[in-house]
Amino acid sequence: MHLRKNKGCRTNQTDNHCAGKQCDRREFLKKAATAAAAGSTAMISGCSNGILSPGEEFKLQWLEYFKKYYRLMTPVEKMETVRRLERLAKIRKGVDVKIGNQEPLDDVLYGYAFNVTRCEGYMECVAACVKENNLDRLSNTQYIRIFEMEHGEMTPDAGDSKFYHEVPVQDHFYMGVQCFHCENPPCVKACPTQATWQEPDGIVVVDYDWCIGCRYCIAACPYYGRRFNWNEPQVPANQITRKQHYLGNRLRAKGQMEKCTFCIQRSRNGRLPACAEACPTGARVFGNLLDPDSEIRFVLKNKKVYRLREDLGTDPKFWYFID
Repeated sequence: MHLRKNKGCRTNQTDNHCAGKQCDRREFLKKAATAAAAGSTAMISGCSNGILSPGEEFKLQWLEYFKKYYRLMTPVEKMETVRRLERLAKIRKGVDVKIGNQEPLDDVLYGYAFNVTRCEGYMECVAACVKENNLDRLSNTQYIRIFEMEHGEMTPDAGDSKFYHEVPVQDHFYMGVQCFHCENPPCVKACPTQATWQEPDGIVVVDYDWCIGCRYCIAACPYYGRRFNWNEPQVPANQITRKQHYLGNRLRAKGQMEKCTFCIQRSRNGRLPACAEACPTGARVFGNLLDPDSEIRFVLKNKKVYRLREDLGTDPKFWYFID
């Protein structure tokens, strides 16, 4: 299957080769070389969508192609790249976004706990996650999966995540699954380009621009935590969440992996992830594992907790508990 990353300049309808879609990297560079050799601005004009000045999108995209790996950038270089991405969002979507690059906070290690006795399967968390993280509406991409389980079951493999009926169902309980931000993440080891890594605050992130779409991380993850964009993600302009993070909910492209980031754009600014904030039953607990007075530390100390597949040695920072 052809998995080449499909990103580059958007073209107008007169460009028969790339009309209606993004040029891939090879085609982008081919066009650049052709234009340079011909001494012409035709390609630059062709890469504009007509909303703003001709050639601006091409110039910004060119700089994005040749930027350094995010982890090696200086603070100034990081600021420059987020400003380019903000401008590209304006050109392509006609919206003003604010992309942050907040660094990990000192003395913070994030963790999550899920109360299986309180969750009633309402899916408010899923809807909030989709909206907050600018997930593809066309394919109905969701970071969170809620499994309906019969009592006595302990793993979501035995549950149903595609239930379409009134909830809650008697004699059943509900278990949420998403990225568990493992302390020993197998997805990081599997990535051949180092496009995914664990931050000091425990959040496992993806630099979308360095992802080649090989999907090795999907195969490595035992927790259903990774998503792949088979098509160009579709988010209506009036539904785009404007406050974004470079490693979080900024707009992605076809052929890129993505995942839950504990809403890095929110958590690093002192807010709860969207799913935890939206939960109507209080089943979701998020906080700093290094803070002895945090709610999650109280849960771990005083509740009956367990983690999925601890025998794998992934050490997930996601616990399930009961009242």
